[in-house]
Amino acid sequence: MHDLLANHGYPALFALSFLASTLIPLGSEWLLVTMLLKKHDPVVSVAVASVGNYLGACTTYWIGVYGGPFLVRKVLRIGDRERGRAERFYGKYGSWSLLFSWLPVIGDPLCLVGGVLKIHFARFSLLVFSGKLARYATVAWLVRQGAQNLL
Repeated sequence: MHDLLANHGYPALFALSFLASTLIPLGSEWLLVTMLLKKHDPVVSVAVASVGNYLGACTTYWIGVYGGPFLVRKVLRIGDRERGRAERFYGKYGSWSLLFSWLPVIGDPLCLVGGVLKIHFARFSLLVFSGKLARYATVAWLVRQGAQNLL
């Protein structure tokens, strides 16, 4: 599987980054590292991974927006009073947590909660894309630094 994805370059990086940013437990950094070590353009690689990961996060956000009432009432069993309190708190402080949507385990649920609480999409986009771009750029920078030190 590793070779199959690595040989398909940017489309595989986009697809894996997209899926890794949904509630499916995958990672995409390994493919970015592999591509950079195979001399793919670092700017294009970071851009493809960031856009794919951001669009996956948007999918999770929209699942929260449209599946929110069902999730809140039937699955999580949160009442109107508790939901109102959570919305006020998240609206005041919590949307900044979307900068950490790139983190494993908690990142995808953060995007889902952003959708459930209907955080303004422009704010969601700015915070999520910034965090994801910073993560992939850091990975790329570290790979480039490591490769230079080995040569």
